Amino acid sequence: MIRAKRAAMVTIAPAFAHVSYWIFDLDNCLYPASTRLFDLIDQRMGNYIERLLDCDRVEARRVQKAHFHDHGTTLAGLMKHHQVDPHHFLADVHDIDLDRIEANPLLDAGLGRLPGRKFLFTNGDAPYAQRVLERIGIAHHFEHLHDIHAAELVPKPSMHGYRLLVEQLAIDPARTVMVEDMAQNLVPAKSLGMTTVWVDNGSERGNHNYDPGFIDHRIANVAEWVDDILKGPS
Repeated sequence: MIRAKRAAMVTIAPAFAHVSYWIFDLDNCLYPASTRLFDLIDQRMGNYIERLLDCDRVEARRVQKAHFHDHGTTLAGLMKHHQVDPHHFLADVHDIDLDRIEANPLLDAGLGRLPGRKFLFTNGDAPYAQRVLERIGIAHHFEHLHDIHAAELVPKPSMHGYRLLVEQLAIDPARTVMVEDMAQNLVPAKSLGMTTVWVDNGSERGNHNYDPGFIDHRIANVAEWVDDILKGPS
């Protein structure tokens, strides 16, 4: 009955009329990759590895990217091979200025009108995610921040974190959309039965392992897409 009331108040594109749950990634997804905010985190990761391994910048960069490519996140590789404390690492690399991103009134308005429950699913940690969401002006829309700790330190695209999110929050995958800038992170979502939306906006390795078989919708800007689907059928 609640869902019927919401549906009557909002006109939404038919492809998303079945959706009651919306899962969004954070970095380079809810803000444009062109802001290059993640470059600041990337630099701090390199600095961290230099100190950890007592190596030069070139070797630190090699180690950093090797772990990212082989394990999904730099942190996962550092934990496996160097026993790095994830809390210490995440607090360090996320200690950045957020001036590169701005409030997004269009996204704020769109999320406010979007019917259903909204969740954030990130390989980062909740304190950093909260800061970014508040900077964009959309933190109040999200019921739950499913961060790397909630995923038991197993990063996307491992299925583990997806299953935990679905089970813990009673999410029905068949009525769920997942929005993500890393194409390979949509594979588990699609296999669970979710509708997938790939944000193709130039993220590093964003198109890695891309296959149209697990991408239902391809967009460039989340705020514009939300605004567009809320206009209903053309």
